[in-house]
Amino acid sequence: MGVAIRTAGEEDRDLVVRLLDEAFRDDPVSAWVFPGAKDRRAHHPGLMAAFTDIVLAAGRIDVTEDASACALWMSIPADDHGGDAQDEGPSQVREAVDPDNERIEQIGRLTAAIHPSGRAHEYLWMIGVAPGRQGEGLGTALIESVLDRCDREGTPAYLEASSARSRRLYERLGFEQSGPVLTLPEGGPAMWPMWREPRARKNP
Repeated sequence: MGVAIRTAGEEDRDLVVRLLDEAFRDDPVSAWVFPGAKDRRAHHPGLMAAFTDIVLAAGRIDVTEDASACALWMSIPADDHGGDAQDEGPSQVREAVDPDNERIEQIGRLTAAIHPSGRAHEYLWMIGVAPGRQGEGLGTALIESVLDRCDREGTPAYLEASSARSRRLYERLGFEQSGPVLTLPEGGPAMWPMWREPRARKNP
């Protein structure tokens, strides 16, 4: 049975924020950004809200009809330079979420610095599945709906895997590691930059 997917709008903001907060609260990268459990409970939803607002404004959010999973996508043009040291985005997110936590800004700058440039591509910023629904193929369905379009249009896709488990999932979908592993400072976890070339469509 297929998974029904729709494009989220402003009215879905709270739903998306809640999904991302639940899905990523115990993620290795989130635990690095907010090392203390109490601090994470207090500020993690705000970080997810900041990401949601950015993508609602400039990208696209897909959500399953049963509101159990969502995926945040950005279309990156060929001339985009995500690693621009003058980009104020990470500092603005830090200021909005928790000005005292420099890791909020740091994670944004580190991932921007490894983001490939020179070719237009679809960027999977985040994908979140409700904890009780993980392992049902919802995340795969969300990703494949965009990858099918990438294949039709000849567009690559990019993401950063934040765990070995998610990396294996992305490899099954055709992504390959595209550069050195990013190991976050001060004993932080690894992140894997992954790139997928569009696949040739078979004639019916």
